[in-house]
Amino acid sequence: MNSGTVVAVRGSVVDIRFDDQLPSIHTVLHADDGRIIVEVLSQRDAQHVRAIALTPTQGLARGMAVLDTGGPLKAPVGKQILSRMFDVFGHAIDRQPEPLDVQWRSVHRAPPPLAARSTQSEIFETGIKVIDVLLPLERGGKAGLFGGAGVGKTVLLTEMIHNMVGHQEGVSIFCGIGERCREGEELHREMKAAGVLPNMVMVFGQMNEPPGSRFRVGHVALTMAEYFRDDEHRDVLLLIDNIFRFIQAGSEVSGLMGQMPSRLGYQPTMGTELSSLEERIANTDTGAITSIQAVYVPADDFTDPAAVHTFSHLSASIVLSRKRASEGLYPAIDPLQSSSKMATPGIVGERHYALAQDIRRTLAQYAQLKDIIAMLGLEQLSPDDRNVVGRARRLERFLTQPFFTTEQFTGMEGKLVSLEDALDGCERILRDEFKDVPESALYMIGKIDEARAKSKTESDTKSKSDAESEAEPKQMASADES
Repeated sequence: MNSGTVVAVRGSVVDIRFDDQLPSIHTVLHADDGRIIVEVLSQRDAQHVRAIALTPTQGLARGMAVLDTGGPLKAPVGKQILSRMFDVFGHAIDRQPEPLDVQWRSVHRAPPPLAARSTQSEIFETGIKVIDVLLPLERGGKAGLFGGAGVGKTVLLTEMIHNMVGHQEGVSIFCGIGERCREGEELHREMKAAGVLPNMVMVFGQMNEPPGSRFRVGHVALTMAEYFRDDEHRDVLLLIDNIFRFIQAGSEVSGLMGQMPSRLGYQPTMGTELSSLEERIANTDTGAITSIQAVYVPADDFTDPAAVHTFSHLSASIVLSRKRASEGLYPAIDPLQSSSKMATPGIVGERHYALAQDIRRTLAQYAQLKDIIAMLGLEQLSPDDRNVVGRARRLERFLTQPFFTTEQFTGMEGKLVSLEDALDGCERILRDEFKDVPESALYMIGKIDEARAKSKTESDTKSKSDAESEAEPKQMASADES
C-alpha cells in the first residue's frame, strides 16, 4: 500500500508527505492502525497533501505513518441496512451486529443527468389534511420545516414516515447532521414504538464529532437513498435535521483549511457545496427522493447567506407556530406563513387551487378580526363577519388531525385522509353546511362526515349529564324529607 508521513497536525487539519504517489482528492487515509481516519481535500505540492480528520485526532503526532486506502469514503447499501442506525463510516451504532451481504459505494456521486429526470410535476400526498390542501409537497422535491423546540417538528416527521412506509410502500431515511445524541436515541425509540423502523434507515453525525464527519454524513445518507431509488425503484422520503448544520460544518472545514472567508464569515464555496448535496435529491423515471429538511434561520434573519442559499432549493416552506401549538391545534402549521410552489392551477387543478385560495382568504380575514373580537366581543361584528369567523374557526379545527404515531399518548385513533376527502370537507365548511354543528365536533377528526356522528355523541353525553344533574337535587330533597 502507498504510505506517507504526518508532517503537521493543526486540530482537525493534517498535512501528510508522500514520496511515491500522491493520493487524489477525496481519498481516505488511515493512521494509528486505522483508529484515525482523514480525507484528502487538497494537494499542496508534488509531495504534500492537506487532509481533514473524520475522527478525533488525539494521539496523532508528526512522523507517524499514514496508509493510503486508494479510495474515497464509502457507505453500505442493500436491503440489509433497513431498520438500522449508522455513523458516517457505515458502522452500525444501534448495539446490533454489523449487517452482512451489503455493497459499499462511494459517497461522492454525481446528480442524475437532466435526460434521466422526470419532467412531470407530481404531488406527494402525505395523508395530512393541512399539508395536502394548502401546502402540497412535490414528489422528488424539497420542503423546508421551520420551527422552534416543542412545536411538533419531530412528531410531524414521524407521522410522514409512518404514512410513507405504511401506505405508499416507500423507504424513509433519517439523516441527523450535528444532532444531539439524546435526540437520536429518542427518535430511534419512538420509531420502534410506532412500528415504522422495518422500512427505515437512520444515519447520524453527532454534534461532538469533528466537522469533517458532520460535513460528510449528508452524502452518506444520500448514497443510501440513491440505492433505493435507482436499484430498488422505490420512492424514498429523506428527512434531514438540520441542513444549517451542514453549512456550519462546511464553514468550519473551510476555515481550518485556510480558505479566505466570504460574506459574514461563511465559506466562499458554500453555494457549490450545498448544491452538490441538494441536486442529488431528485425524481427520475425509476423513482423519487422527496426530502423534508429542518432549517434553522440564524437570528431569524432571512437575508443570512445560509438561509438565502437554502431557500433557493426548496419547493415548499412549512412554518410551525408556537401559538397554534399552545391552542392545541395540531399539527401546529401556520397556513398563512407557509407556502408551496406547487399550489398553482396548472399542477393541482383549478378546483383545488380556488379552494385553497378561499381557505387562505377566510383565515386571513379572521386573523384581522381577532383584535376587534378581543376588544369589543363577537357580538359587535356584522352578520357577514360573524359568518367568516364561524367558517374560519371550523376550518382551523377541521385541519387538525389525530396522528398514528401519537395514539399511545392521546388515546385517539390516527387518521389518514385522502386529498379528495380533505378538499370535500373544506368545501362543505365554506358552503356553511356545518353551521349548525358545534366547533368541537370538527376537532381532531378525519373525514368531514365524522363530525355529525361526533356531534350526536357529544349531545347525547351532554343531555345524559344534564339529566343526572337535574336528578341529583330531587334525590337530595327526597332524602331531606325522609
